[in-house]
Amino acid sequence: MILTVTPNPSLDRTYEIPALERGAVLRATADRIDPGGKGVNVSRAVAAAGHRTLAVLPLGGPAGAALAGLLSAEGIEVAGVPVAGQTRSNISVAEPDGSLTKINATGPELTAEESEALLATVGERSAGADWIACCGSLPRGLAPEWYAELVARAHRAGARIALDTSGPSLTAALRERPDIVKPNAEELSQAVGRPLATIGDAVKAAEELRTSGARAVLASLGADGQLLVDDDGAHFGSARVAAVRSNVGAGDASLAGFLAAGGTGVRALAAAVAHGAAAVQLPGSAMPTPDDLAPAAVTTTDDVPLDRPLTEPVS
Repeated sequence: MILTVTPNPSLDRTYEIPALERGAVLRATADRIDPGGKGVNVSRAVAAAGHRTLAVLPLGGPAGAALAGLLSAEGIEVAGVPVAGQTRSNISVAEPDGSLTKINATGPELTAEESEALLATVGERSAGADWIACCGSLPRGLAPEWYAELVARAHRAGARIALDTSGPSLTAALRERPDIVKPNAEELSQAVGRPLATIGDAVKAAEELRTSGARAVLASLGADGQLLVDDDGAHFGSARVAAVRSNVGAGDASLAGFLAAGGTGVRALAAAVAHGAAAVQLPGSAMPTPDDLAPAAVTTTDDVPLDRPLTEPVS
């Protein structure tokens, strides 16, 4: 069972349009509403793969009730923490060439009591969880050290933690030694304070995160693939993508695949790559099922293409 924590969840509406034209009235060719938030997407991908998952998240107002209903309809158990503020709603605009324009709302401000209730709910519901995945940005009212406190409490209870966040929240949590952290290329660059131009640069940055406290690093490198750096060295994986339809939630699908496959080693990396590649070929933030997955190519330490330039270098 994989328990997910999403401190700032959302309702995500995606519109598909022929082209984005500023100031014009545009007609969508398709639209959909999905539960949103990085941890929520991990739960959705875990459930789509046929595994049990529990989503812990703050819920407020009609949007929060709608979010809980959508998750339940996907077979996801929800442990909602009532909050006074309204759960946020986000909008994504997808174009045929794969371009995606997103408008993310700020979300509610949590009180100290609501913050503690969220932490307590994770502790109460985590018994029997194989992994706790803590994902996304923190809402207003939660200090950057909030994830660090969650990781510390979870480790004291004997749980394994996967952390997908960035900036000060990631930096603060590293001292508590999360079992796996999952940055994308931009977040990895931000964490080490320098540009990344090659896969070798990404490997070095991931090694620095491990020196700072992360026990393993699973890094999404966009179209170039994914990188796993752990006690066994560096491993690189990639998969063929026929056409990108939407990259919303693709990194979350990757983390779900990784954790569902055990959360360690080359086999888990291959599952992460396969899930991410399948997700970008689906509409909106739809999550892949086993039928959507294709094989992924994974190399071990000696064969990682360190000199290969990143398709989109991070400056």
